[in-house]
This record gives sequence, structure tokens and C-alpha cells, in this order.
Amino acid sequence: MQKPLKIAVVGSGLVGSLLGIYLRRAGHTVHVFDRSPDIRTIQFSGRSINLAMSHRGWKALDGVGIGDAVREIAIAMDKRAIHLPDKLNFQPYGKEGESIYSISRGTLNRKMIDLAEAAGVEFFFEQKIWDVTLATSTLHIGESERGEWKDLQYDMVFGADGAFSRIRHRMQRQSMFNYSQEFLNTGYKELNIPANADGSHKLDKNSFHIWPRGEFMLIALPNLDGSFTCTLFMPFEGEHSFAALTDRQKVEAFFETHFPDSIEVIPMLAEDFFKNPTSTLVTMKCYPWTYEDKVALIGDACHAIVPFYGQGMNAGFEDITVLNEFMQQFGDDWQSVFKHYEQSRKPNADAIAELSYRNFMEMSSKTADEKFLLAKKIEKRFSDKHPDKWLPLYSRVTFSHRPYSEALAIGDKQNEIMAEVMDMANIFAIWDSEQVEQKILELLRESPLDHS
Repeated sequence: MQKPLKIAVVGSGLVGSLLGIYLRRAGHTVHVFDRSPDIRTIQFSGRSINLAMSHRGWKALDGVGIGDAVREIAIAMDKRAIHLPDKLNFQPYGKEGESIYSISRGTLNRKMIDLAEAAGVEFFFEQKIWDVTLATSTLHIGESERGEWKDLQYDMVFGADGAFSRIRHRMQRQSMFNYSQEFLNTGYKELNIPANADGSHKLDKNSFHIWPRGEFMLIALPNLDGSFTCTLFMPFEGEHSFAALTDRQKVEAFFETHFPDSIEVIPMLAEDFFKNPTSTLVTMKCYPWTYEDKVALIGDACHAIVPFYGQGMNAGFEDITVLNEFMQQFGDDWQSVFKHYEQSRKPNADAIAELSYRNFMEMSSKTADEKFLLAKKIEKRFSDKHPDKWLPLYSRVTFSHRPYSEALAIGDKQNEIMAEVMDMANIFAIWDSEQVEQKILELLRESPLDHS
């Protein structure tokens, strides 16, 4: 148990709420501030990508005993359903019994706030934090940026206020603070597949559905009520872009041409398309993440990533797991807690940012490529036979707790090996042969993977 402190968390999203529970369990008084209304009192829709909970996220939730409460609102997805123009392919995610879990962001956020309140965390909604004095961990709160502010002093402040964090904004104005943000020229828009009249799902409910079309793609993740949250990812400008779809006729013609099997299941296509906003995708990096033992950033506030590996929430939750490990190790020496936390997490945050960006290329283009799909089958066959020698990159990221930075480095080596295998003569005929297996073993002997 640490010496009890009065701690403010700015941001009542998923990471802020879970962090509140961890800090409360450690004996601290925790106040969570958010500029938005209480999400439990408003309808939440229109700009969401369903979350995909995997091992790292579950570990953080189970660490404070709330995993089972969240499992009640999650749906297991054990495979990708790849909708090609002329057929449907299924690709398992991992080994038998390994799944990622679809959860509605709004449903989870409401549940997390309820669980945090039950743990004794206090929430203050519609409270605008405009600035923070780092040296005294004092929040400055008020109706407007130019109006009168009230000062709220704490022992410590955590910025869990997302990619456009106000807490980070203050930290950025110090010298020796590195910061970058990069927007994709691809945006996204939420669409909806409603449930059947009897409440059942219109598509296979245990699949992550993808319509890969190169520069653009559609995905769909299941919800408990029988619906699917769909997300259309597309360039902002160009031949196939949001800018080109200016009226109902063009939207419907575009979907009939490129996603013909989705037309039947998205009845409100044009209405949703023009009602829901087109949102941006940003990668944000910064360093340092902490100021002395007073202020720390966590989650998207210090490492926002694009959503194509489904690891944004999982990475934010893992921040909390790691922070908590250092709280156990260093006790009341918060300066050491913060220093080790940021040094441990920064390389891994950078690695998952890179992997997430790359996975966009995989999901939008390669999942429609026969050669890529064959490489995945070869990899799965070899991994099943030699689990001690080969863990696929996706499994290393999604179904393990190994560092993201290690996954990136080993994944690069694996890609080099698979490229040589795919260059073998007549690979489509011999893919499941002893010859291919021996080739991989030989390449591994020349360039062993670190499987510590």
C-alpha cells in the first residue's frame, strides 16, 4: 500500500476510468474530470470503431478483478471473414480457442465508469480543464479558455485525455519535449448493419468482417443486440474517396460496385453515410511522458495510433499494467515509478504505432491477395508443428504479453524468411510439403528468432 495521495485523472474514457480503479485500489483519493457530459446519460454513436479486446487488455482488467464483468458485454471473434468480390474466405486468428473480442466503445465506457464509481472513484463531468501548472500539479478549470478559471491543487495529475490532450499541450511548451503528429490521408465513417427481426445477426457473429479493396475497405464488428458496427475507411480525396461521394445515388452505386454483398444488410446506407461525420486518423508520438513526480501522460495522450491492429485500447490498458508493476516495486518513490514507466513503455508504443500503420496495408490490400493468404497458411502450418520455433506476428501482438518492440523486430525477420519461401518454385503446389518445412527450418538456423 502506498502513502495515500489526492490524484486527479483528466479524461473519463476507457484508460482514465481503469486507471482510476487501479489508483483507488492502491489507497489514493481519485477525482476524474471530463469536459464532456456523462456518457451514461447520452446516446453514443456516429463516430466509433468497435473495440477488439485481446490478451493485454484482459490482463489489465483481470488485474483488478473486473474482467468477467466486461466479458459479459463482449463477443468472441476467432477469425477474419474476408469478403472478396466473388467469394468469402475465412482466416483463423490464432490457435484453437484464441479469439479477439468485439465490444461497443460506448457500452464499455459506460460499464467502466460504473465499475470505477463502485470502487470509490469520483467523477466530475462537463468540467473543462484548460491548463495545468506542472510544478504544483494544479488544474485550471473554467467555462471558457479566455474566461475566469478556478484552481484545483492535487498531489499528482494524470493526463488520460486522448490524442489532443490539454495536459500534454502544457508539457509540450517545455524545452526538450519532443512531439509529432501525422494524419493519414484516409478517414473513416461509421455505418450500421441492424439485427434481423428476431434479434439475430445478419452475418457470422464470431468473425471480424473485412471487405478489402486496396485503397479503401469496409469492416464490420458484431454487437450484443444483433447489429454490427461497420466502418468505411477511405481516402479523403481522389477517384475513390469521401470527396467523390457527394449524393445518395453516388454512394449507392459505389457500394453496389465495390461491396455488392453489403447492400442487402445496410438498409440505411445513404442516411448513415450523410448523417455520420467523416473522422480523421492520427499517429501521435511524444517524449517525455512525465514531469518529475507530479504529472504523467497515459494512453492516447502520449501515444495515439491508427486502429488497424485493434491495439489502441489494449496498449493503453497495458500502460496501466506496467505502471502498476512499478508502483509495487518502488512504492512511494513516484519519481522512479514515472521514470521506469516511460522508459519501459516508449519503445513499445513506437513499435505498435508502426505495426498498426503497416496493418492497414495488410487489411486493405493483402487480405485479397492469394499469395498473401497462402503465406499465412504456410506460417500457420509451420507454427502448429513447431510452436517453439515460430509464433506468428499477429499472435505475438494479440495473444501474448511479450513487448511490442520484440514483436516488431521478430516480425521483420519472419517476413524476410517467408519472402524466400514464397519465391520457391511451384509454391502453390508444394506449400504443405516436407520440402517447404525443411526450407523454413534451414532459414531459421541461418537467422534464429529470439523466443525468450
